[in-house]
Amino acid sequence: MQLTKRIGVIVGVDGPVASVGVYNMSNASEIIWFGDILTGPKIGALLTINQNDVKIIASVITEKVIDQQNTIRSTEFDNRYKKDSINRVIQLKTRGVIIDNTFQVTSSYVPMIGNEVTLTTKKELGEIYSVDKTTGSINIGQSILENQPVELNINTFFASHIGIFGNTGSGKSNTLQRLYFDLFHSKYKNRIFQKSQFFIIDFNGEYTGKQFDIGDKKKVFTLSTRSAGDKVFITKDYLFDADILSTLFSATAATQAPFLKKAVSLFNEKYDDMNFEFGRFVCGTLKKILTSGSSANQDSIQDWIQSCKKYVQDGSIYSEIDKIQFNSTYENYYIDTTNGKMYFNAGSEGAISDSDWIGLKGEEIEKALSNYWKSSNRTPIEKLAVFLDFQKVHRTAWGKINRDYLNPLFHRIDSVFTSLTKVIEVVDDVEDKYDPVNVFSLVHTNQEIKRVIPMMLSKMFYDFQKENTTGHGITKTKHLIIDEAHNILNNQETNFGDTWQDYRLRTFEEIIKEGRKFGFFLTISSQRPADISPTILSQVHNYVVHRLVNDRDLRMLENTMPTLDRSSFQMIPSLGKGEAVITGSAMQIPVFVKIPKIKDKEVRPASDDVVLTDLWGIDE
Repeated sequence: MQLTKRIGVIVGVDGPVASVGVYNMSNASEIIWFGDILTGPKIGALLTINQNDVKIIASVITEKVIDQQNTIRSTEFDNRYKKDSINRVIQLKTRGVIIDNTFQVTSSYVPMIGNEVTLTTKKELGEIYSVDKTTGSINIGQSILENQPVELNINTFFASHIGIFGNTGSGKSNTLQRLYFDLFHSKYKNRIFQKSQFFIIDFNGEYTGKQFDIGDKKKVFTLSTRSAGDKVFITKDYLFDADILSTLFSATAATQAPFLKKAVSLFNEKYDDMNFEFGRFVCGTLKKILTSGSSANQDSIQDWIQSCKKYVQDGSIYSEIDKIQFNSTYENYYIDTTNGKMYFNAGSEGAISDSDWIGLKGEEIEKALSNYWKSSNRTPIEKLAVFLDFQKVHRTAWGKINRDYLNPLFHRIDSVFTSLTKVIEVVDDVEDKYDPVNVFSLVHTNQEIKRVIPMMLSKMFYDFQKENTTGHGITKTKHLIIDEAHNILNNQETNFGDTWQDYRLRTFEEIIKEGRKFGFFLTISSQRPADISPTILSQVHNYVVHRLVNDRDLRMLENTMPTLDRSSFQMIPSLGKGEAVITGSAMQIPVFVKIPKIKDKEVRPASDDVVLTDLWGIDE
């Protein structure tokens, strides 16, 4: 039996905190004991309280000295704080117990006055930091104080929502990469990519190179709104949803959203109709306007013609309809012909004769519009854009909706569609479109796409996973990883309106609240946890926290990390580069760990600090 180094005795107990009278004043940070280097009784160190056959494990939270011989009222001060006069007292907070060589967190055993305190041995540390390796684990680094290997159980850590936080340069990107790099190269590597998919939202382009290093199982989507780039795959049924589009276009609830809902519903109906003649459909609006007289808005004719010219640029087919005028006396439309005026009588809806329609070159216009719609080069997004344009004319021509209310909406639609067509390909099914590991780089996109694409992809992947597992059990998992997550999970975002903010937060709050039961897991990494929705942060199961110094960030984490005690929390601002505290459901106690930097520069995230002296060189 190994002898233990006795250092003191319990002299006071106040709930989970116990006071220890130390036998001597040694302040060695490390003590050599029977060939082992043990951590001395310093702040944060683990000590063992011996209670019969039970070993209560506690950590040092404070230390001080007291005068045993004199008091403040004493007139003899020359003995105060001398060797024979003072004693060292430390306070411990209980972390758990070791029973039958197994560490567990329980409140069944508490320190009692008279219990002897010893340094925690290497064997005991091994029992404290041990994980169930029979189900698989990865090594994340070494504990800072004890240099003890720290293992993470794959089941309890990766089958959970994970939060990685830290200031710029603290090592959080390296940690994110290290966690999944080691997972992908674990003993389960041959089966991981058959049963799981990983989606990485990369705002800064840090993971587009050899990161994760898994060969042909990784696909990088480099999106760009500045030049030609890759496109992500979105299902038609998902994109052409009135609620999603209303959110994307920031449609107002009173007028714009109802218009979109009706127009998109009609579009979906017509889009799937193989016999749909788009030209005839929208020219029906023109005929109705011409035969409606004064009941139609006089601007509607020009609105319709301008919409048509926007998509069909053949000027020759407009030679006749450009001549259309309105006679205010008779309240009807007409055109001047070589044979005199040709009137379109009000009240005769749809009664334009075939010859008059041919004279207007209506058949040519119908054919040109239908050809535009049926063109193999026409994307679904372009079809939706032209459909909405003509629906706007139709819905405003008779005053059902004030056109001034819809104009701001269409300015936003034009802007969003211009960007979306550069980065989205609409497909019927995405089952075979994505690889086991997918990186979506948004570094070359505008702010509009940066806010839209992550939300759309996340919602789509989550909905598919939810649909595939409901009632069937979890046979496959999906893992969504968002780097710089404050860009999309910011609960204070107001630039795009309340509708957008509410929908975005509802989407991610549902994912983080319900995703685990469907096998959908979220990992978020951020340098500004205070900017992330508290609801989302509170649902994170495991935290890896690097150095943070901002008071708002620290207060936010203090309120959302129930497993981290005050003394451990106070150490966060003083953590060094690569150092972090890991706490949560996968850890029995919070562990301060040094996470080694990935050596291969090509495999590391593209976030290394610039070495200016290497960049500038030396002047000769």
